[in-house]
Amino acid sequence: MLRILVIDDEPQIQRALRAGLERNGYTVMTASNGEEGLDMAALHPPDLIILDLAMPKLDGFAVCTELRKWTKVPILVLSVRDDEEDKIKALDLGADDYLIKPFGVGELLARMRAVLRRTSTNDGDSDERSFITGHLEIDFVHRLVSVDSKEVHLTPTEYDLLKCLVQHRNRVLTHTNIMTKVWGPEYTDDTHTLRVHIANLRNKIETDQTRPMFIHTETRIGYRFRCQE
Repeated sequence: MLRILVIDDEPQIQRALRAGLERNGYTVMTASNGEEGLDMAALHPPDLIILDLAMPKLDGFAVCTELRKWTKVPILVLSVRDDEEDKIKALDLGADDYLIKPFGVGELLARMRAVLRRTSTNDGDSDERSFITGHLEIDFVHRLVSVDSKEVHLTPTEYDLLKCLVQHRNRVLTHTNIMTKVWGPEYTDDTHTLRVHIANLRNKIETDQTRPMFIHTETRIGYRFRCQE
């Protein structure tokens, strides 16, 4: 049974999450503030953390920052804040996904499964030699990409971009995340270059660019590579 840590200062949210998650086979721990959540994460390491942003004293942003100093445990942010800047900030600090309150238990469970699936499949470990999803296949050893078993020519930057997205599959990557990883920190504001390369990459690996299967746009935030079941 996977262990979930809920860090939220609202008792009703804690109760609702405990009931919904336990019904679906998860073990649930709860913390009512950021300090308690950090202590619990250290003493009883969870498989996933559900984190509220708006908490007194140590807010969710600070908790996320502290967690990322010593653990890669997946973090799913829940918040009433629907502001794009808050989403981008949380994701840049290391959160794996972001869900707005109120939310349905079904959507929460689906987001959790996606995050857990990503972290259980190496999540970009250097020893990952190949990757297959749908009609797309990547040979990391030889830097080869195939669509429907036919090799597709990518430029070095397109390949690095695709590799970055795949290694962080099912996770939202902000524009800053991607630009820093692929181009370097001095290019973080050059989103036009990123959009051009995403368009070129979609043209080469997607069956229909207007309805992409793999590279999904998170409006004004970034991109998410979704694996095909």
